[in-house]
Amino acid sequence: MQKDGPSEAGPFHELEAEMRGAVAFALAISASVLVLGPASAQRAPTTGSASTAAPVAAPAPTDIPALIPAQNTPAPKCTNPNALGVSRTVEIDTNGGPGFGFEHFKQHDFLRNNEVLLTFDDGPWPTTPLVLKALADECVRATFFSIGKHATYYPEILKQVIEGGHTVGSHTWSHADLSRKSTEEAKEEIEKGISAVSMAVGPAASPIFRFPALRHPPEAVTYLGQRNVAIWSTDMDSFDFKMRKPEQVVASVMAKLKKHGKGIVLMHDFQQPTEHAVADLLAQLKAGGYKIVHMKTKDSIATIKQYDDMLIKEQKLPTVSQRPTSSVVRTVE
Repeated sequence: MQKDGPSEAGPFHELEAEMRGAVAFALAISASVLVLGPASAQRAPTTGSASTAAPVAAPAPTDIPALIPAQNTPAPKCTNPNALGVSRTVEIDTNGGPGFGFEHFKQHDFLRNNEVLLTFDDGPWPTTPLVLKALADECVRATFFSIGKHATYYPEILKQVIEGGHTVGSHTWSHADLSRKSTEEAKEEIEKGISAVSMAVGPAASPIFRFPALRHPPEAVTYLGQRNVAIWSTDMDSFDFKMRKPEQVVASVMAKLKKHGKGIVLMHDFQQPTEHAVADLLAQLKAGGYKIVHMKTKDSIATIKQYDDMLIKEQKLPTVSQRPTSSVVRTVE
């Protein structure tokens, strides 16, 4: 049965395309420390017009839980001697809600020339496993920003993301445009998304967040800062949701990397063209001499019981069986 999620084309992605250049503003919240991995550590101009709006000052809420020690899952052992692999891993301290991605934030330039950090939005979805296979074949790790509803549809797929050694954050509950929501509605979208992802993967959920359509209402930015959740924009958007062929996705990413030399790349594991593009993209990155950087967080995110309870009430009636669909239903002919 079809879930009540978005269609293949993703109507919210059409909105995303229309809105991308409309609102972008310079963020000025206190920077947290960026801790580099095993090795020591120009940027493209931003797109869209920068607003002078600043995050709204407000006293920190008293009901926000502290971050908890990170529960990073080790990546599987790489058995491909010729794999692209991960050149280095960076760990970020998310306290204070630092911003990453030069399309909107100018705080932290941690990538060196020819370094790439891959990010995927809108999963988990049945398209995600093929993305995971392509990454695993090349021993590459990436960052996934999950929609909360999708995490409740396919928790077993999101668990596969964690088992692959990737980093998982949240992308709201329903991919709502938070700039069109009240402060309380935006907070609910953020927190229900965090709760849903955490219900799927437990303490492996990271305190990182990406706004749908990359629209950043100041009140929500302030809240995430108080929540100690890092905000991720991008350096270059593949716009894969506008494409219908895998080769178009690959060409889009490679052209932008050639122009800018490095960057955080935004793609969508929800999109079928991207599902089939990742293997070729990794091959071209390797041929082009690019290096993959993996990001993990110093801490994990803790949920807020109020939103956990809200989420549970919205779910379908539970049954005794909690087995994944793949173990309950199989094609026999």
